[in-house]
Amino acid sequence: MFNSVAFLRPSRVLIVQVNGFKHFPAPAVFDHIEIPEKPKLKFIDKVPQLPPAIKPPKMQKKLRFMRGPEEVHNFLLHKQYGIMALGGGRLKWGHFEMMRLTIGRKMNSNKMFALWRVDAPWQPVTKQGQGQRMGGGKGAIDHYVTPIKAGRIILELGGKCEFKEVQGFLQDVAMKLPFKAMAVSQEILDEMKHKENWEEKNNQNPYTMKYLIQNNMGGCYRWLSPTDMRYFCKYT
Repeated sequence: MFNSVAFLRPSRVLIVQVNGFKHFPAPAVFDHIEIPEKPKLKFIDKVPQLPPAIKPPKMQKKLRFMRGPEEVHNFLLHKQYGIMALGGGRLKWGHFEMMRLTIGRKMNSNKMFALWRVDAPWQPVTKQGQGQRMGGGKGAIDHYVTPIKAGRIILELGGKCEFKEVQGFLQDVAMKLPFKAMAVSQEILDEMKHKENWEEKNNQNPYTMKYLIQNNMGGCYRWLSPTDMRYFCKYT
């Protein structure tokens, strides 16, 4: 590869040819990755399948299913790419279909595969019929949802590909979810964990949120919720 460098002088312009070699890194090797027979995301049932003799049970809101950090499914099984929730929320059946159809169209099934890391909709959400008066007991089941906590891996995508190839449509899918989410890779997760540990270790300010809450600074017990006192205002 030849590059030209021009030197400006008061009387003339001197052009000097400079020869140089570019050293590019070797492409990644994916020989150890095996593509399954059915690489795309499987269809998710809209309603959980129950035996005929069992009546679908109703349930309370149980917001604890969405509050706090995810402590189990917070890592990538295949150490490649996925979508991680940054906050709590609920996934409806329409969100599952959006993710399945979008990723199915964008991914290359010959060298990529995807899998779910969340359960099908199982928590019932009730709703009173339109035009009814207040009261009359708990309403009928309207739809089912899947509660999600912060840090939960929603789906994984892997194969013989790099993160730049899949980051675009994974981030598009993450932006359409009903809570904050982002496309992540194993390197991003390791960097986030390292940054969190480094900030906690090198923090020079003694007045952290944990210190303020535990010592009731400014009478914060009067307006803090039990969730804020448990997670020190980190998760809502």
